[in-house]
Amino acid sequence: MTNNGRRELRVASIAEPVSHYTDAVVHGDLVYVSGCIGNDTAGKIVDPDVAVQARQALANVSDILAAAGSSVGNILKVTVFVTDMADRAAINVVRQEVFGTARPASTLVEVSALAVPGAKVEVEAVACIPAGTP
Repeated sequence: MTNNGRRELRVASIAEPVSHYTDAVVHGDLVYVSGCIGNDTAGKIVDPDVAVQARQALANVSDILAAAGSSVGNILKVTVFVTDMADRAAINVVRQEVFGTARPASTLVEVSALAVPGAKVEVEAVACIPAGTP
């Protein structure tokens, strides 16, 4: 859908949204990625381990960004929601694997629960699309 330069993205490798939203919205050279959890294409949580969930959540973010013509290296801001702040260290290891030397602006928030039972981490992001990308 396009409206005043606004384009909604739905990505085949991402499970159907659990509510009225889309995987991402592109406007200009920015991509706003909805919160991604550690689920597979069927919507099932991949593993109870928070590091495995974080890795899958970031892989889902990566798939969405690729569909928009961007990548995790272009993430400007990431927000991570966790159900237990004690999981921060395990998630940080995964973040370092995924982001490498890049350090996006970041917020970490502990919440009482996430929308899908069993989800321990959710990641949303804002990224840019590199110049010259269609």
